[in-house]
Amino acid sequence: MARYQIPQDPRDKKQEEKRPSFPEDRPPVPWLWLGLGIVVSILGVWLASTTINTFLFREPLAVATLQPTLIVLTAPPSVTPSPLPDVPTPTAIPTITPIPTPDVAVAPETITIGYFARIINTEGVGLTIRGGPSVNNLRILVAEEGSPVYILDGPTAGNELLWWNVRLRDGTEGWAAADYLEPIAVPADWPGQ
Repeated sequence: MARYQIPQDPRDKKQEEKRPSFPEDRPPVPWLWLGLGIVVSILGVWLASTTINTFLFREPLAVATLQPTLIVLTAPPSVTPSPLPDVPTPTAIPTITPIPTPDVAVAPETITIGYFARIINTEGVGLTIRGGPSVNNLRILVAEEGSPVYILDGPTAGNELLWWNVRLRDGTEGWAAADYLEPIAVPADWPGQ
């Protein structure tokens, strides 16, 4: 069982004697802690200055004199050349021979590509120039008898006739039946002559 104790009376003088007494006008000074702080500070300053002096005023490290390394560059050994295989002699490239320009100042014996012809034997009606080598092709125009034409291509067979691709003086191109053409020299009034 717990015992009941009577608490001490705060007014009791015996308890006041047990407390340390300090004068009321100044606070207590912890002399021990102050002294230890001063000693630690002095030791810290001494240790820092010693460390700094050790690093700043020490002798430099001795450097060994090094000889430079020479690197000599050499070419790799050359390979013995192997004999070249027998290569056939290349054939000459053929040169393009220009096609001679036909002399249109003289009429050929027959109707020829690159020369001129004249429309004949239409009894004044004129020759129908068509869009292709056949009477079934579209009629482009009717050229007057005696008109010169330039032969572009042909002859091509169609509807039991031979047809020549021709160009008229105004630049119109079409197909004309060979039965109504006769070779001539270049007309003096042909454009570009």
